[in-house]
Parts: sequence; C-alpha cells; structure tokens
Amino acid sequence: MKELDIAVLQNALNDIESYLPNSEVMNSKISKVKVAWHLDHSLKVFNAVIINMKNSNPELYKDDFSFLGKLLLTFRFFPRGKAKAPKHVMPSETIFIDDIKTQLVKARQNIMLIPSLDKNAYFKHPLFGNVNTTRVIQFLDAHTNHHLKIVKSILK
Repeated sequence: MKELDIAVLQNALNDIESYLPNSEVMNSKISKVKVAWHLDHSLKVFNAVIINMKNSNPELYKDDFSFLGKLLLTFRFFPRGKAKAPKHVMPSETIFIDDIKTQLVKARQNIMLIPSLDKNAYFKHPLFGNVNTTRVIQFLDAHTNHHLKIVKSILK
C-alpha cells in the first residue's frame, strides 16, 4: 500500500472538514437531512470500517465480494437513494460540530493504521460482502465522495 493511497483518504477528510461551516445548511429538494448528517455519517463509516478491520480475524476472510461491489468501486460511484445505512453508522437526531471534529481527529488517526493491516483484514458490507485491505481505500473514497457530492448539491 502506497502513501499516495492514504493521501486520497486524507484529502477526503480535508474536504469533510472544509464543509463544517456549512453544517446547518439543508436543501430538501436534494436531501432530507442537513450537511452535518452527511459529514457525520461519512466519518462514522470511516472509523467503524477501519476499527472493524483492525479487530477482524484475517484467517476467517472469504472473498465473497459481489459483482455489484466490484462494478461500483471500479467507477467509485454509489447511486443516490438506493441503500440504507446500518444503524451503527447512522447519525443521531442532534449532531454537534464538536462531535464531528472529534470523529475527524479519530479518522485521521485510523487511516494511518491501514498500511499495517493484514491484506485479509476485512469488514462485512451488507451489500458487497467482505471488503478487505486491498479494497478498503477504494470503498472509503467512493463512499465519502458519494456524500460529498450530495453536500455540494445541497450547497448549490
């Protein structure tokens, strides 16, 4: 894994941080939730994915990554409004900027763990199947980009 790969995620986190001043903006024609929700959710996913991978047992990894997952990650694209986030990465009704900032710090620390993970460290995605270390940067980049595109649309 190259430093360049991690730089993609660092840039995504910088982008998330750049939208903090707009966290209360909402445009119901684009999204039912405020900018803060998308930022908070993206960071919850970042942190949950990396911690789950760190705690996974690489010996139990099975390559069951779906064709849909391969297709979407190849294009680094997730369609809007097609999936529902698992409860553990859903933001609460009230989102505090300080909580987002805390998650941002944690995400910056967590991405530094990725290069040291076993190649078969993994997390289970509800639609794609097992995502291992070789695919995690693509996944986190595509997922974050998906939510940042929504944020940009909200702010237009």
